[in-house]
Amino acid sequence: MFQDEARFGRINDPRCCWAPAPFRPVVKSAVIREFTYAFAAVSPMDGVLDSLVLPEVSTETMNLFLEEVASRHHEEFIVMILDGAGWHTAKKLNIPENMHFHFLPPYSPELNPTENLWDELREKGFANRAFNSMNAVEDQLVDQLACLEKNPQRVHSITGWPWIVNLNLNAK
Repeated sequence: MFQDEARFGRINDPRCCWAPAPFRPVVKSAVIREFTYAFAAVSPMDGVLDSLVLPEVSTETMNLFLEEVASRHHEEFIVMILDGAGWHTAKKLNIPENMHFHFLPPYSPELNPTENLWDELREKGFANRAFNSMNAVEDQLVDQLACLEKNPQRVHSITGWPWIVNLNLNAK
């Protein structure tokens, strides 16, 4: 599984959109610096996604996330591939017994397919939206992640690189 975190908040990013002629689209804008974080672990081969929305990124929240993933896959051994963020390498990090870490090279987010999930979430669930509260942001984030967790085919199509798909076909 590949693991990553992403920040979501009330600062929105207006994007291009369509409107019927002769109208110009009107998009609300907000520059309020409040954030929450989505943690996710994805298996690109089969589209399995585990996620949590937590208030910060830290060793403590990473421990919560790892416990959740380990409990969801208690009968499996997981090789977790992640970046070198400080909370991924902290001495107080509790790595579950059914999990082993493998780290990506520094400065290589393009190697982590979870990054594609964040792009998808921002485009489909957050583009051109201004939220009235952090609760609204968190509700939207939880809904979007729940939809993805229930749809492994979609997650696979977003995160499964062609070389992974080819590798999978060759293994059969």
